[in-house]
Amino acid sequence: MNVTSYPCTLPDGSSADEYALAFERGAAQRLLIIPALFDEGHRMRRLCVDVMRRLDGSGIDCILPDLPGTNESKADLGTLALADWAAAASAAASHFGATHVLAIRGGGLIVPAGLPGWRYGPVKGASLLRTLIRARVLSSREAGREENGEGLLIEAQEHGIELAGYRLGAAMVQQLQAAQPNTELAEIEQDLLGGSPLWLRAEPDADPAQADALAAYLTMAMRG
Repeated sequence: MNVTSYPCTLPDGSSADEYALAFERGAAQRLLIIPALFDEGHRMRRLCVDVMRRLDGSGIDCILPDLPGTNESKADLGTLALADWAAAASAAASHFGATHVLAIRGGGLIVPAGLPGWRYGPVKGASLLRTLIRARVLSSREAGREENGEGLLIEAQEHGIELAGYRLGAAMVQQLQAAQPNTELAEIEQDLLGGSPLWLRAEPDADPAQADALAAYLTMAMRG
């Protein structure tokens, strides 16, 4: 496992190098994992890494890119739109020579065109947005402030908003509201993995059995 980087273009036309976690041995089969978005990405990261380790043991290269404006990125998230994340995912796929893609949750909204693969837990952008807004309303209520979800959404579409610690610009909100998950990829059902989805848990967690099941499925599918 190593930390590497890939180049992508930002909205102002400048180029930036974003980090990526990679298991690379020069294998012919190379899986790009597009992470879940926002706080779900933190809850799912351990599963991603555990699956990558298992696939590496099976001789499959794996890459998990950071998206601009997240983690250690120097890009200003508030200036980015969903289209910029889609462009970054495509740049990562090209840079690393991905042969397949696994899109997790909101990652299915920014899948590079032309790659075969799978979507796990696909979700509409509007649903992600509602979940984030609902969490803010509940947090505000606990702090003694009353906020209205519909009012927040209208404000967000016009001026942007901060949700779950993420400062989202109006363009990001607008594009999320309209975004639909990729339907060309085969869907991996939760029943295949067993247990409860990690994105529903209150804190980031690990589930070795789910990682085993997902890695075994991907290995068979990529070599089938």
